[in-house]
Amino acid sequence: MDNKKKKRFYMRLIILAIMVGAIVFTIYSNVTKERTAVLQVGDDAPDFALVDMNGEKHQLSEYKGQGVFLNFWGTWCKPCEREFPLMDKQYQEYKDQGLQILAVNVGESDFAVQKFIDRKGLTFPVLIDDNKSVMETYNINPLPTTLLINPEGKIEKIITGEMNEEMIKNYMEQIMPI
Repeated sequence: MDNKKKKRFYMRLIILAIMVGAIVFTIYSNVTKERTAVLQVGDDAPDFALVDMNGEKHQLSEYKGQGVFLNFWGTWCKPCEREFPLMDKQYQEYKDQGLQILAVNVGESDFAVQKFIDRKGLTFPVLIDDNKSVMETYNINPLPTTLLINPEGKIEKIITGEMNEEMIKNYMEQIMPI
């Protein structure tokens, strides 16, 4: 009889611990979710500073007054691979008119990224977000995701998925400084 009571006591204690753990996890999830609110069109684009493949620092706030085509990507991403040459072509067309592309690679090695850049012949800045902090700040999912940031630093549009050349051209024209 005494042994049954001990087993029942420990079983209840384990169930209670699991319930307390679930409650703590739920509260923690709700508190941290508020801190990572989803960005929307019209919001100020959160500032960040990342280094490109040439070792140069790029801070988003330094591009105020220009349109920024902010693209999050990975070397393994087939849609990214297809749209990059199209983006580079449009970048050549618009870079002297106040438009900038910042391509943020998320968490890959410098070697893999440089190999990809060389293979594609890219000329726009490719930044490395090695700890994925910028990706998390912008709540990026899936890749590719592109944010159009107007010259005032506000998010004009959020595009998820692959873009064709006509779309890229139209989006770039939307954020051109007047």
